[in-house]
Parts: sequence; C-alpha cells; structure tokens
Amino acid sequence: MSILRKNLWASASLLGVMMATPAMAQQAPAADAGGELVVTARRVNERLTDVPASVSVLTEATLTKAGVTKTDDFVKLTPGVTVVSGTSEAGDVQINIRGVNGARDAEGSVALVVDGILKTNTASLGQGQGLLTQVEILKGPQGAIYGRNATAGAIIIQTRKPTDVLTGGLKMSYASQNTAKGEAYLAGPLSDSVGFVVSGDYSTTDGFYRNAYLGNAKLVDYQHSWNLSGRLVADLGSSTTLDAKAHFGRLKGASLAFNAAFNLPGFAAFTGISTFNENVNDHPMKFYNNIVPVNEQKTLELSAKLTHDMDFATLTAWVAYNDIRNWLMADGTSADFQLFTSYTNSAVASVASTCAASVTSLAGYPMASPTYIAGTAAGSLFGPYSPTTCDGSQYQRREQKDISTEIRLASKPGGPLSWQAGLYFTHIDRRAVVASQADKGLGGLASAYNAPTSSSPTNQLFDDFFKTNAYAAFASGDYNVTSALTGSVALRYDVEDRSVRNNVPLLLDPFSGHCLNPGQGLGSTCTAITPKSRTFQMFEPKLSLRYRFGPEATVYGTWGVGYKSGGFNNQGAAAIVASYFGAIGSEARIEDIYKAERSSSFEVGVKGRLGKVDYTLAAYHNTIRNMQFFEFYVGAFGLLRVVESIDKVELKGLEASLNWRAAPGLTLSASGNLLDSKIKANSVRPSTVGNKSPYSADYTLNLGAQYEAPISSKLTGLLRVDYRLTGPTWFHVVQAQDNPTIFGVAGNYAGTQRKAYGLVDIRAGVSGNGWSATLFGTNVLDKQYLAEVIPAVEFGGSFISPGTRAQYGIEVSLKF
Repeated sequence: MSILRKNLWASASLLGVMMATPAMAQQAPAADAGGELVVTARRVNERLTDVPASVSVLTEATLTKAGVTKTDDFVKLTPGVTVVSGTSEAGDVQINIRGVNGARDAEGSVALVVDGILKTNTASLGQGQGLLTQVEILKGPQGAIYGRNATAGAIIIQTRKPTDVLTGGLKMSYASQNTAKGEAYLAGPLSDSVGFVVSGDYSTTDGFYRNAYLGNAKLVDYQHSWNLSGRLVADLGSSTTLDAKAHFGRLKGASLAFNAAFNLPGFAAFTGISTFNENVNDHPMKFYNNIVPVNEQKTLELSAKLTHDMDFATLTAWVAYNDIRNWLMADGTSADFQLFTSYTNSAVASVASTCAASVTSLAGYPMASPTYIAGTAAGSLFGPYSPTTCDGSQYQRREQKDISTEIRLASKPGGPLSWQAGLYFTHIDRRAVVASQADKGLGGLASAYNAPTSSSPTNQLFDDFFKTNAYAAFASGDYNVTSALTGSVALRYDVEDRSVRNNVPLLLDPFSGHCLNPGQGLGSTCTAITPKSRTFQMFEPKLSLRYRFGPEATVYGTWGVGYKSGGFNNQGAAAIVASYFGAIGSEARIEDIYKAERSSSFEVGVKGRLGKVDYTLAAYHNTIRNMQFFEFYVGAFGLLRVVESIDKVELKGLEASLNWRAAPGLTLSASGNLLDSKIKANSVRPSTVGNKSPYSADYTLNLGAQYEAPISSKLTGLLRVDYRLTGPTWFHVVQAQDNPTIFGVAGNYAGTQRKAYGLVDIRAGVSGNGWSATLFGTNVLDKQYLAEVIPAVEFGGSFISPGTRAQYGIEVSLKF
C-alpha cells in the first residue's frame, strides 16, 4: 500500500501548484518526470501531448473546483459534446459527440469505462459513478480500443482508490428549489495488503416547474435519489491485485416533463390563431396533467478485476454484473383521437362516462393556446397531457440485466514496440414495455397489462424481450519508428447474436375492438408475432501516426471505423407506420429490424505547449452509414417509439482549445467546435436529404476563468466562471419542410430548431486546512432554453421539454 500512498501524495502536491480548465487540465493521478499530464486514453499511461487523438481531460482539481459530479456536468465543460438526459426518465441519456448521437431506445454511441471496466447499459451514463478523480472524454470512433458502442467516442472515468491511512470526507450543499445534496466517504486499510473505500450520497429537489391543475404541486421535475458504493483493493501476493466494487442505488422522480407545440401553418392561416404554428423556442411552458408522473429506478452493479504482472506482460481480467430496472407512469396523449369516448366492451363503459364528466367539470379551464376544453369531448381541443381523464395514461418499463467479461494481455513498458490483445463477451437480457391505459380518475397502474375490469384498462401494448450475446477479439500495437515518429494499429472484430420475443397476449382493445398490439393485426383478428433473430458483425480497424516536432509539440493523424450493432423495434411497428401514415401520403417507412451503424472517421491535429499556453487544433471528417435515429409516432392507434436508420450522414468539423496560465493563480481558457453536418441519403424519409444531422449543435463554445490566491496564511480564495454557448440544433431529420399530417393539412417544422443559448455558472469560495465553503450559481442569468424537441411529424406538432433554470446555493466540505 506504500505505492498507493506515494501516488496520492504526488497528486496532492500537483493540485497545489497546477491549475485546471475545461478544455485541458494540468493535473492528473500520474505524471511524467517533467510533470506533464498523463492519461489512459489508449489503455496505457502516456502524456496527453503524445496521444494521437482529441482528448478532453478533467482532473480531480477541475472536478472539485467546478462542482462536477455527473455526466451533465462534465459534458458542459467539453467542446463538441452535448447531452440530453432525464427529459423523459432517469435512464434516458443521449450523448452527442461531433454529430454522432446515441438514439433513444437503441444502445448508446459512447463507451463508458469506469476504473477499466466497460459499462453495458446506456442508463449508467445518467448515474453518478462514485468519487471521481479523473475524467477523459475521447472523440471519434474508439471501438478498436474500448469496445462495443463507441462510434461517437468514449468516456473514461477513474474513481478514488483506498489509502494506506484512514481518510474521509463529507460534502453537503443546499440550493434554491429546495435542492439538497450530501455525500460522504471513508477510505483506508483493512490490513497491510487490503484497502477499502465506502461512500454514499443522497440528493433531493423539488424541481423548477409546477403542476397548475394539481394545486401548483411540485410534481413536474422533482427527484430524490440515494446510492451506496464500496470498493476493495487487495494485493494477492507481490504480482497480483484484486479490485472489487459494488454499487446499489435508488431513484424516484417525475417523468415525461413535456409540453406540445403545434406546427400547422395551414390551420394558423385559416383560423387566425398564430399558436397553431408556433416556434418551439417561444412556447410558454405549462403543466396541468391530472396523472401524477412517477419514475422509479433501481440499480445493482458488481464487478471484480484481477491484474497479474508477469515477466513479459501484464494480464488483466474482469467480470461485471449489472441490473438496472426503470419504469414510469405519466399522463397520456390521446384525448383528441376520442379513444375513450366509445367502446366495444361494456366492461369499460365507466371510462367513457368519466371522460365526459371530467370535460364538463373543466369546461373553460385555461389551457395553452390554441387548446381549450369545451362542454363536451367532441367540442374540445385537448392537446396531450390534459387535466381531463380523456387522454388516458401511459406506462413504460425498461429492464436490463447483463454480465460481461474481458481478458487482456498487455506488454510491459520499454522498447520500441508495445502491444495489447484480448477477448470480450457480454450477455444481455432486456425487456421494453410501452402501454397505453384508460383513466377512470383513479390513477394509472404500474403493470404491462390491465384487464378491462381493472381501474386502468389497457388499450394498447408493446412488450418485447430482447436477448444479446456479443463476442469480440481485439489487438493493438504501437511502434516507435524513430524517437519522434510512432505508428499505431488497433484491430477488433465484433459479433452480436440478437433475438426478440413478443410478450403481448392475443387480446382485443376493449375500446376499438382491434388487436391490443396493432402489429398482431389491424383489425379484430390477431396473429401472434413470431420471434426473430439476427447476427450482426463488423471488423473495426484504427490507424494512427504521431510525430513530435519538439519537446512539447505533436502533430498526428488518425483513421478509424466505428460500429454499433443493429437491433429490433417493437415488433409490428413497420406495419403500423405503413398502414396508418401511408394512407395520408407520408413517405415514412421503417423496418422492424433496424440496421447496424458504421462509420469511417479521419482526424488530423496538432497539440502542444508554447510557454504558458497549452493548445490543440484538430480537423475531422466522418461518414456514417445507417446512423440510428429515434422517432416518435402518434396517431389513432396510440403512440409508437421506433429506431430508424439514416442511410448516410456526412460530418465535417474543426475543434480548438487554448489554456493560458496568465498569472500566478489565474488561468484563462477557451475551446470550441464548429460542425458541418449533412444527410446524404435517407430511404426512411427521402425528402430530408440535405438536412442536418439530428441532435447535433452547429457549434459549441466554452470560455472559462479561474483565480485562486491566498487570503491569509491559513485561507485560500477561489473564483471560477464558466460560460457555455450551444449553437442552433435540429432534433429531427424533418426540418424546414412540409410533411403530410393526419389532420389533412401539411405540417411545417421550420420552427422546431432550438435556438443557440448560453449558460453562465459561477463558483466562489474559501478553503482552509481540510475544509472549504463555496457559494455557487448555475445558469445565473436564468436563460430559458429547451432541453429537447421531439417532433411527431405526422401528428403536426412537437413535444418539447424545458431546460434547467437559475439555481443558487452553498456547498460545504470537510476532509481528514
């Protein structure tokens, strides 16, 4: 454990003399003889300037001083990276790196590696990963190095290790919106060869928005969560180390914090009501649903990693088990389709009478224009998530259990050639449920199917069980041609065997008399959906060249192939879209089995240090085939979530960063990314060729300043300001163009582009020996912006979710 202690003391010393900024950092758990930052971007320790790729690093100093604890926080500090998280549920996280996005309901496009172990479930991206000590964000395809689902990049996280003396810490904060957070840890030795870390955290918030119908209740974006984590590191002899971890967590909060905006210019012109064609950026957010939204998530994660040093190489083997269960209940979207005003099964007659009674009692209730509640359901224009019972409720459930293992052999440092080789396997069981239910005014039921006689009868159900076995073999090598020139080759071959089984019973919707799952038949004759299976496989090479033209300057070039397996939509989805929307002239066509995503990416760049300035400059070009994209369909059948494949997308961009140690204690930084994206081919919606890649900001800009200086012999002051500008963003392949809708008039979605917005965060504090107190503000100018826009194109509108508002608070921490 003495080695651990020396490394920790070295890190602590660096914290005191080096400053960190969002774009590049000057402190890390390891450093070379010259004190330069060392990273693990290619699964080996090397200087940041020697890595032939774009890497943004947040050290422990930056993480602490910027108040970073989770994915949303460090994404804000990284150029070319954006995130959408928590708009629908806690497990829903979509990270976009340089125009490559992880599609909702598909697997992610960013590999998450924590303490050397690859996480399999995308939902992990939205969770805390423990006590962070360093975060590295790699951009561009990383599959050849870090494994599956890394077409956009990889996030590499290191967490706190045991110490050889007892240490601990406590951090608490309280902010506006009744937001409170606390975390504590204890680390130390159990014996001369075994050390431990235990930690826990709790957070709660009322959220920023209120439900006007339910007494202005704090039921829109509230959230409460807690986590317990443990880590045990044991030296099993002089050459072998065991690293075992466990994490158990719970979350309860709201779900589906969306409003709807109409995009029907024909209706606006005919009626003279401008809000029939609304710019989503100008929409006033109002929440008045009658169903209390709930989202619950349970997490269990276990892992063990064994490292064994041999004479010629190091053997690393790990196994990880993850079980994340997530479900939500929320108001429905179906009132204007009159689904619950008639019935074919008398067991649900009370649903129709409840709908009629709720409309009568709420006649004249103030709704967001142009929606309104008249005396009858037929005379009303509800919009989704209304205060009446006529729109029903919805239940969604996503569960995933997986077990993964990897064995890797890597050469020892020294010599002109370094190499790695290994094998990987994962088994995944996943279930996805989307159910629409009627509303008798008694709330929804958290179950996939409810009988017509229940308090919340099911009228539509998608329920599929997915199974995946993924195998991979990989190898990489770096060869120093000269002291200045290094060439690298990485190879990986992935095979994924996937299957799906539909679980929906052959029953009828008690309201329409049609099959419960429209994929079983569009009438009253229902046929079971047959199980399906498919094997996806891909070879992923990566080549790099690096040339050091000075002691602190490097030029590099890299080319790599990215790959993400195809998969299955809710079975029957293709027939639903073809039948319902083909009838109105829509070009939309999807497949029940969506294609594998693959990309070819080039990057050239230069990085280094000139005096007190660190710099990077990179240019990249990425061609993506079958880019996976999420789409939401709404119609008389209910709602449908699918993954589509955009045949070809081209991405080109520039990225740069500067970090200037301007004066003792003062660091200034600037970084940015400029992206040019274009859809080159799209058989799902051919008219969208020429549009931009969805969920991809045109540009991002980060500006930062940090000043730290002694106040007295015992006190140090800190002032930090971060500004993040996110450029205009489209969220759909359909953009400024007309499209047929179920209302018989064309929708136009020119107003669905999110405008550019800038956020300012400030932290100011004082610290002493083992303690600190910090005042903080996030989005201090209270900029109103949208977190996400989901156009439902054939419905003639968009579902929009608001971003966070201004928040101010105080944070206190203690360490020993």
